[in-house]
Amino acid sequence: MSQQQSPSTMELIELSGQHEFESAIVNALDMDSWSIGQNMKEVYERLENEVRESVDNESLSIKTIREEIMPRVVAKAPVLPAIAQFQFTSEQIEKAHRGLLFNGGTEAVDGTIVIHDTLPLTVTQIGVCLVSYNGEQGSYMHRIYRKDLKIRGENLLDEVLELLEQRRKRGSQGLEEQSPQFTSALAQRGLMAYAERAILMDKSEARWRMGHGNPFPYELLTSFWASRTDMTNSAITLFEKIVQHKRFVFVPSAPSRRELITIGSALRPLEYIIISSMRPELENIIIRGGVRTDKRQIQEDFVNQYGDEVVLGLFKASEYAPAYIFYAHKDHVQTAALVAIADSVLQEHRGFPMLIDIADNICHSTFNPETFYSTIQQAYAEAGQPFRYLGERETRSR
Repeated sequence: MSQQQSPSTMELIELSGQHEFESAIVNALDMDSWSIGQNMKEVYERLENEVRESVDNESLSIKTIREEIMPRVVAKAPVLPAIAQFQFTSEQIEKAHRGLLFNGGTEAVDGTIVIHDTLPLTVTQIGVCLVSYNGEQGSYMHRIYRKDLKIRGENLLDEVLELLEQRRKRGSQGLEEQSPQFTSALAQRGLMAYAERAILMDKSEARWRMGHGNPFPYELLTSFWASRTDMTNSAITLFEKIVQHKRFVFVPSAPSRRELITIGSALRPLEYIIISSMRPELENIIIRGGVRTDKRQIQEDFVNQYGDEVVLGLFKASEYAPAYIFYAHKDHVQTAALVAIADSVLQEHRGFPMLIDIADNICHSTFNPETFYSTIQQAYAEAGQPFRYLGERETRSR
């Protein structure tokens, strides 16, 4: 009789947290357990106690992570131990400000997407801004118009039936489509991700390039984007440019891997640690992407050639801010971490690169959603239908 293996400590913590959450959901099914109105004194006391207990529990794990977990991570890191974990000094941060950031030596890119979805027409506006501390380097905009029906006049009944079938496959207005073969929201995000990286590689002249998110995003490795050979090749060619440039750093703002952020919480300010190469993450993305065999081979060839060239790490810029994941080329990982940390200390409360925030703010100012929506609504008004095709959310009083 085989012995049953006991779960690891991390598994126990996860099972315990999930079990407690599920029990809370079950208890909430009893409507008699719900409060009538709100006793604000009790709400505040419960909130304070829950936060205090959670913070205390999290703090207890930091010592163990630093003493037990981090040495194991460093031992397996795909770079030299001397640079697998490192803490910068304030003098090094100051030199980075002067020599890598404030002189325009680093440029960052970020994009914004606005979608106006109506029955006759869906308009997608994508804006991308490239910035440095020397000023704005360029703003780029593209609009895509999607129409479900264009009357050809050959057989009106067949054309209308075709329209009904196409719209049956699409999602509700303002919501994503559910078709596994084509998801316009995924395609739109993919186009924005592609544009950000293409502009960073082709339009920037700075020595160092800073991007938002994963350098090789999921949207560009899915079955939709890889449904055409030319789109697959374009994405892979762009990825190769990023790797071959070497002097880059990408920082996601909302990573999904909570176990990594937990490790990062044990970092000291101005410190970073390298976790692994990007090969495992890329292989997992390709598996989840569901790409057909012929296109998948192109992606796998890229991973085999470059998957170990790019590494994933964590950095913390401030005692008051969370840790963040970053991606960099293994040959320049220490300088990449220095650029990310030096830029992030400029906003101590966030601990996130300010250049990316500047690019984001300029994008939202330049490609203002309100201007976009008002222009389209004016066009519908001039066509004699100011309200008929607007979604419920757009006409709802606030």
